[in-house]
Amino acid sequence: MNPSLAMTLTLAALLVANLLTKLWLSGRQVRHVAQHRAQVPAAFAHTISLDAHQKAADYTLAKARVGVMDLGLDAITLMAWTLLGGLDLLNQVTLDWMGEGMGQHVALVVSFTLIGGLIGLPLSLYQTFGIEQRFGFNHTTPKLWVSDMLKGLLVGMVLGLPILWLVLWLMQAGGALWWLYTWAALVVYQLFVMWIAPNVIMPLFNKFTPLEDATLKERVTALMKRSGFTAKGFFVMDGSRRSAHSNAFFTGFGAAKRVVFFDTLLAKLNGDEMEAVLAHELGHFKHRHILKMMATSFATSLAGLALLGWVSQQVWFYTGLGVMPNLNGNNSALALLLFMLVLPLFTFFVSPLSAHRSRKFEFEADAYAVANSDGKSLASALLKLYQDNASTLTPDPWYVAFYYSHPPASQRLARMAA
Repeated sequence: MNPSLAMTLTLAALLVANLLTKLWLSGRQVRHVAQHRAQVPAAFAHTISLDAHQKAADYTLAKARVGVMDLGLDAITLMAWTLLGGLDLLNQVTLDWMGEGMGQHVALVVSFTLIGGLIGLPLSLYQTFGIEQRFGFNHTTPKLWVSDMLKGLLVGMVLGLPILWLVLWLMQAGGALWWLYTWAALVVYQLFVMWIAPNVIMPLFNKFTPLEDATLKERVTALMKRSGFTAKGFFVMDGSRRSAHSNAFFTGFGAAKRVVFFDTLLAKLNGDEMEAVLAHELGHFKHRHILKMMATSFATSLAGLALLGWVSQQVWFYTGLGVMPNLNGNNSALALLLFMLVLPLFTFFVSPLSAHRSRKFEFEADAYAVANSDGKSLASALLKLYQDNASTLTPDPWYVAFYYSHPPASQRLARMAA
């Protein structure tokens, strides 16, 4: 079989397989949640009200309907960019406008990214001002939403354009091992962004103030000390400006780590519960989950770039995906964009492996928290968070296997009780 035709058929088969599998999973989730909507699961009958349970079910079902629309849009967009000639047309337009060269390659990637953002804009708006608004989670105003979008574009340009230029330059000038040099550059870049994020990027979007609750500060300081951790400070983030959802997290490296609490979290949990939640986050560091996930990410990105290094030299890779490459010039931007478009079709079917690993890490962090704080307080905190975030208590097991990075509430509480 002609390699180009084989590539086309592979894309079509994978696209259909992805779409059917995701629709099947979504259908299972919808049916499972709807079937259990009328009654609170027995394990939660004394802690979760029927109204809260039904709100979580309705929220899950509403998001699932939007998810189906998103699936259809993604499939149509992928076909439009590839086999229907969208990327080839955009490449020709930028070539006619700028001519062959690095400027055209950068312009192609930037214009592709902006068009993709515009395509996804209506659903994003509906999710924020439709779904989240309807269920009482959205606190974002249209003005703040536009401000966030413009800031995001600015940050993307300042941080993204230099690394994009470097990657495209390495693809052209790096020789046979360009993918290895590019991988090294991307690793350094990611670490740099993680380093500057707490003090440079995140304050552009949210306000961080020192934790003023002296009692809570004393408790979490004592917890970190007996757990062998240090932090540069404890901060409260004004998450309530945008959403009623709540969270807590670490940011930064080494002794410069910061502990950040959403203001919504402080309003919902008592001191014992806050300490237990922080102990859970410490469990991730104690078990080196962050480092393990970073190592996995770096390893898979290296393998992906090595694969890109090979397929970018194959004419059938371009023609089979609806693009006519420049046979006498450089196709770095085209190769990069095509690879980014089709890679998710291949990786989706191994996503249960990464999701399972993530859930395993959560169980380990829960176990650490139970051993180093009050397990009952962690359980009550989790129940409050599941309830306040309207997380369904009755997800479909197959849907969980593919998509859930955190175990369902029933599994976490059962493990903790055991």
